[in-house]
Amino acid sequence: MLNRKKSPKIIDTVELSLQLKPYTKFTLDNGVEVYNINAGAQEVVMVEMVFFAGNWHEEKNIVAATTNFMLKNGTKRRTAFAINEHFEFHGAYLNRSCQNETATFTLHTLGKHLPKLLPVMAELLTDSIFPEEELAIYKQNQKQRLAINLKKCDFVANRLIDTYLFGQQHPYGRFTSVEDYDALQRKELAAFYEQFYTHGKCILFVAGVLPSDIEEQLNNAFGCLPLNQSILPEHSFEAKPFAEKKHEVINDASGVQGAIRIASPFPNRHHPDFSKVQVLNNVFGGFFGSRLMSNIREDKGYTYGIHSYLQNLIQQTAWLVSTEAGRDVCAATIAEVYKEMARLRDEPIDAEELHLVRNFMMGSILGDLDGPFQIIARWKNYILNGLDGQYFYNALNTIKTVPAEELQVLAKKYLNEEDFYELVVI
Repeated sequence: MLNRKKSPKIIDTVELSLQLKPYTKFTLDNGVEVYNINAGAQEVVMVEMVFFAGNWHEEKNIVAATTNFMLKNGTKRRTAFAINEHFEFHGAYLNRSCQNETATFTLHTLGKHLPKLLPVMAELLTDSIFPEEELAIYKQNQKQRLAINLKKCDFVANRLIDTYLFGQQHPYGRFTSVEDYDALQRKELAAFYEQFYTHGKCILFVAGVLPSDIEEQLNNAFGCLPLNQSILPEHSFEAKPFAEKKHEVINDASGVQGAIRIASPFPNRHHPDFSKVQVLNNVFGGFFGSRLMSNIREDKGYTYGIHSYLQNLIQQTAWLVSTEAGRDVCAATIAEVYKEMARLRDEPIDAEELHLVRNFMMGSILGDLDGPFQIIARWKNYILNGLDGQYFYNALNTIKTVPAEELQVLAKKYLNEEDFYELVVI
């Protein structure tokens, strides 16, 4: 029996030896690779299909995102209402999402309902018809949502900072306009769907308490589909950052708050500095006890929250600081960000602070491994970025051992004011 009069032992997470549960892999009859984690306490299963169908591959803006969204909006046999009713009847959740390089089609359900749901997922990938009336509703709703969001300074700032970093013609830097929605045509969606979904490159990620016949079920549903038959076109986009690095945009002349974004291009996960800079970033602004939070929120009171992070992009990435502050203190907030950069360049991080950050990062990873869905999500991130399981253990070792002197060298290399784009949107 648990003795509640005795305090539990406090464990230093830096001392933990974390293990990443390995996946099992099999291949469907049509060559589609399936990565799976069989674990968990509840009879819940996730089936996620990843297609190389992000906006990186589109010829016309927002075709990829619209095609992905409308996968559930009608087939030759079922209306959008019937599709949604079928999944809701079984207590399942079918979601879709479009990113830069990839797009996902994800099912969460009880394992016992898979025989009823997987065939309908397959139907959506072969028989979607993109009804004109559904497209018209989608366009109207998206234009209304865009009009509302464009009044928000943080939404505008998020759009513009990527454009400054990568250029407006780069997939990472493009943003959506009302004219883009007006120009959408059903035939463009159907063509993209045919190339990148029906015949497109696909990888499956499956997790949860898996039925003993999961391989057979997936093969029956998806193994006969004409997937992986299209040749994935090779697109090469060169980032063309803006020449001017300091920008101020008045989005609302009477606005009392400004959205601040400070960002610099940064190498992707394959660069040897990436994992080390993750540690440096957490000291800088990566968690609630970071220097940016302690200074700008706790001491100065300029903002409710401020954080920095490395964007999780496949081709290129960026180091970004994000916050919202009162209009009258935006300039002071930016000045304090640069002061914290200078401190990291000029002074080594003391042992106590660095140990706190190491503990935070190890604890975060421990939480991220709590359950089969989280574990397969980490594997998916590695696989899509061309990494293997050794990356996980190398990153753990970096967190535990990277010395303060090396982090100071990295701060001198990467945290220089002249390298950062600066944006304030009022």
